[in-house]
Amino acid sequence: MRLWAQTLIMALALGQSAGADPFLTLPIDCRLGEDCHIQQFVDRDPGPGAADFRCGPLSYDGHRGTDFALPTRADLAPGVTVLAAAPGRVIGIRDGMDDILQTGPDAPDVTGRECGNGVVIDHGDGWQTQYCHMARGSVSVVEGQAVVAGQPIGTVGLSGQTQFPHLHLTVRRNGEIVDPFAPMDAATCDPAPEDSLWLTVPAYQPGALIGAGFSTSVPDYDAIKAGLPEAVLDRDAPLVLWGYLFGGQAGDVLRIAAEGPRGAAFAHDVTLERTQAQLFRAFGRRAPAGGWPAGPYRGTLTLIRGGAVIDETVVTGRID
Repeated sequence: MRLWAQTLIMALALGQSAGADPFLTLPIDCRLGEDCHIQQFVDRDPGPGAADFRCGPLSYDGHRGTDFALPTRADLAPGVTVLAAAPGRVIGIRDGMDDILQTGPDAPDVTGRECGNGVVIDHGDGWQTQYCHMARGSVSVVEGQAVVAGQPIGTVGLSGQTQFPHLHLTVRRNGEIVDPFAPMDAATCDPAPEDSLWLTVPAYQPGALIGAGFSTSVPDYDAIKAGLPEAVLDRDAPLVLWGYLFGGQAGDVLRIAAEGPRGAAFAHDVTLERTQAQLFRAFGRRAPAGGWPAGPYRGTLTLIRGGAVIDETVVTGRID
């Protein structure tokens, strides 16, 4: 570790101010690219558009933080821990707001409380981190409490201005928003990792499959976002393969292919017509005469951009 970083961490641990940028650790207890992903970054576009620090579309106009997302709402059930990203002192908390998505007709008015349940930690020298959308009743620290990096401070929820389960992390210095991936605000689409605020820089995923599965019909999108149980396949019903993804861009191709005991069942390429933060696509076939053959089935979904594979996932099913 660089000397200035060691000096900073020691100073923060002692509650002193420091003159260098802090190193951040992951603020959520999950495995990026496996059971969580970064859905959106700080908006770096100064105009009405939006762009992330790699000049990609993983942001929206005016977004002021980094969103660490869970695949589905069902993934909230075990309790996903929110962690202090750096040592410091708690200077603000809010708890008691309900965990309700802002996508339904009964969503509460959260004006002025868009962060929902959350925590603000001061790290000295003007640096602060804010953690938003935590679960009601989960905040486990109090104002004035000293914390260390990696210390649990609550769990991920749906409070505040949320449309999917995630932790929103905002970094500020002297009240100004700082992008932890490119704090120098350089006009580049490929900032050097060593210039970030992260001790270990989270990998940048330009888009990926969040989930996939077999079904006997095209599933409801909200059911996918809620978390679908494994489907029971029927030899006389349609065989459908669906994929749920984030970061889809216009022109991307989602290749959907399934094979069974007798070889290929179907294969289909879907070209995305527009850029979307999250989406799902599905394809399938009716059962052939006499029904689908019994045995194992394998589905492969491949996200392709500019001829290159961005992500691929494989799912299995069985017909008895």
